[in-house]
Amino acid sequence: MTHEISNEQHMNEKIRILRTEILSDDWYVLKKIVYEIRTGNNQLLQQSREAYDRGNGATILLYNAVKRTVILTRQFRAPTFINGNPDGRLIEAPAGLLDGDDPDTCIRKETEEETGYRLKEVRKICELYMSPGAVTELLHFYVAAYDDEQKISDGGGNKDEDEDIEVLELRFEEAIRMMDAGEIRDAKTVILLQYARLNNLVEKD
Repeated sequence: MTHEISNEQHMNEKIRILRTEILSDDWYVLKKIVYEIRTGNNQLLQQSREAYDRGNGATILLYNAVKRTVILTRQFRAPTFINGNPDGRLIEAPAGLLDGDDPDTCIRKETEEETGYRLKEVRKICELYMSPGAVTELLHFYVAAYDDEQKISDGGGNKDEDEDIEVLELRFEEAIRMMDAGEIRDAKTVILLQYARLNNLVEKD
């Protein structure tokens, strides 16, 4: 679900949207935005940028402090395949687009679809723009404790959307090792693992 943003939302004393052109409206929306911006030295500049609008999303790290494990996923990501990822498969935290849902509802639904776990409680830790130079998406970050009793299916994603997602339960120390070794290279997942490490979500004995 992409977001139509009115000029009124952009209006302030330093920035004025002059026009917006739709370059592509296929899977998501690619826009060309022409605007005027007043710089710090009071110079008025006209600039144009392209922005990819795919809607906002949510992501989550599932952790078990007793077993000292985390749940991650692995799936094929075509953009990584054409940019140096040999098999195109990427290890990630569960995530999805809001598509009209609030972030809490979205991440619970995506977690159940992708991993098979039905969560009791989720905790939001932050909101981040992941690629602000080109993509409009604001990503909502969550963490949640899980246990074996919460697993209600094998997960694997939404088959109606041709998703083929492998569910990984990893020792937290192994996930950290993989991150440090460059085997986990997804930005949102690295952020969540670092958060877990800094905040001792999965403590060592």
